[in-house]
Amino acid sequence: MPEYDSRRAARHFLGLLGRSAWKSLLLVLASLAVAGLIAFFPEHAGLNLAARWSLFILLFCAGLWITEAMPAFAVSLLAMGLQIAILGRPGGVFATDAHDWERFSAPWGSPLIWLFFGGFVLAIAAQRTGLDYWMARRALKSFGRRPALVVLGVMLTTAVLSMFISNTATATLMVAMLGPLFLKREADDSVAKAMLLGVALGANIGGMGTIIGSPPNAIAAGALDEVAAVDFFQWMLYAVPPAALLLVLGWSFLLLRYLGRNGFVPREDLTLSIEQPPNVPQLKQLIVVGTFATTVLLWLTSTWHGTPTTVVSFLPTCVLTATGILGPDDLRDIPWKVLLLIAGGLSLGVGVTDTGLADWITGKLPLDGVSPLIVMLMFCYLTVVLSNLMSNTAAANMIIPLALALAVTSQSDPRMVIPVALCASAAMCLPISTPPNAIICSTGRLRTVDLLWLGILLGLLAPLVVLLWARCTVWLAWV
Repeated sequence: MPEYDSRRAARHFLGLLGRSAWKSLLLVLASLAVAGLIAFFPEHAGLNLAARWSLFILLFCAGLWITEAMPAFAVSLLAMGLQIAILGRPGGVFATDAHDWERFSAPWGSPLIWLFFGGFVLAIAAQRTGLDYWMARRALKSFGRRPALVVLGVMLTTAVLSMFISNTATATLMVAMLGPLFLKREADDSVAKAMLLGVALGANIGGMGTIIGSPPNAIAAGALDEVAAVDFFQWMLYAVPPAALLLVLGWSFLLLRYLGRNGFVPREDLTLSIEQPPNVPQLKQLIVVGTFATTVLLWLTSTWHGTPTTVVSFLPTCVLTATGILGPDDLRDIPWKVLLLIAGGLSLGVGVTDTGLADWITGKLPLDGVSPLIVMLMFCYLTVVLSNLMSNTAAANMIIPLALALAVTSQSDPRMVIPVALCASAAMCLPISTPPNAIICSTGRLRTVDLLWLGILLGLLAPLVVLLWARCTVWLAWV
C-alpha cells in the first residue's frame, strides 16, 4: 500500500503541473543546457573563469527572457541571485572580500530605481485624481473634427503622457476615452485604425522622452552613471527631438495609408463626447498639479540648483502621502515588477562589466576598419529586432552592457549607448511587442498586418534618426 500511495501521489503531483508547466520546465532546462554548452565547453581563449560564469548567467537569462519560460521580473531576480551565489562567494571564482557580493545587489538601491519610484507615485496620483483624464480630454478637444488633426492630437497627447506615466496606463486611458468614437464606426473603418495605431505609436515613442518614460532608459542611464552620467534634462535633449521626428513620420504614414486626401475634411462624427471622471475634491487636484509641476521642474533643473534628481523623487511621495491623496493601498499598486526588472538588468550589467566579459566579447567582434558609429547602428537594429520578439527591458538588459563596453574600448563617447536604449521603444511589429500594442489589438479593430507595416517603417527609421541625432548632440557638446 505505501508503494501504491506514493505512485498515486506522484501522479497527482504530475497532474498538478499541467502541460504549460511542463513546457516551462523544458524551456528552462533547454536554456540551462544551451548556456552551459556555450559558456564552458569551447576553449574561449582569454576568457577567465569568472567571465565564463558571467557568460553562463547572461546566456541562461537571455534564454529565459526569449522563451518566456519565466516571468521577466523573476528572471531579473534569478540573475541577481546567481551572481551573488556564484560570483559573490569569497574565495570562489571572482569575489575576494566578504562584501564583494553587495555590488550585485546594490542596483536595487540605485538612484535610478528611486527616480522611477517617484515617477510611479506621480502617475498613480494623476490616475486617482483624474488629472491624466483631464489633461488628455482637454488636449484632444483642441484638435477639432478633422481626422488628420484628431489622429495627430491622439499621438501627441499619448506621447506627452507617456513621458511621465506608464505607457501601458496611458494606452489604456486613451483607448477608453476614444471608445465612443469607435462604436460609431464600422469594424474596418480606416479612421478608427489610424487613431488606434496613433495611440500605440504615441505611447511607445513618447516613452523615449524621459529617463522615467521607459525601463530601458533607466538601464542605460544607470550603466552610464559611472562613466558619463546623464541627468534628466540631458536625457530629454538626446531623446525628445528624435522622438518628435519619429512621431511626425509615423503620423505621415498613417495619413497616407489610412486617411488619404479626406484627412483634413471636417467630420461631425469625430466630436468627442466623454463622461467626466469620478468627482475628486478640487483641493486634491490642485495639490497633485502643483506637486507634479514642481517635481518635473526640479528634475529638469537639477544641474542648476544642485539637488540630485533622486532626492527630488522623494518629494511627491512625501507630499502626496502626507496630504492623504495616496495611502498604503495606492503604493501597493506601484508596478514593482518593473523596478525589479530594472534592478536585475543593472545587476547583470555589473557582472558582465566587472568580470571582463564585456571587454572580451567586444574584443572578439570583427570590427577592424569598421566605424564605431556603424557598430553602434548594428546594436540599435539588433535591439529593435529583439524588442519586437521579447520584452524591450530584457533586450536592453542584454545589449546595453555590451554596447557600453564597445563605446569605452573604442574610445567613443559612452553616451552613444543612449540610442540603443531608445531603439528598445521602437517595437511596433507584433501585438506582443509592447503592452500598448496588445491593448489596441484587444479592441478587435486591427489585424497584425496593420501593426507590421508601421512597425517595419519605425524599425528601419528609428536607429538612423536617434543615432544621428545623438552623434550631433555629442559633437555639439564637445564644441
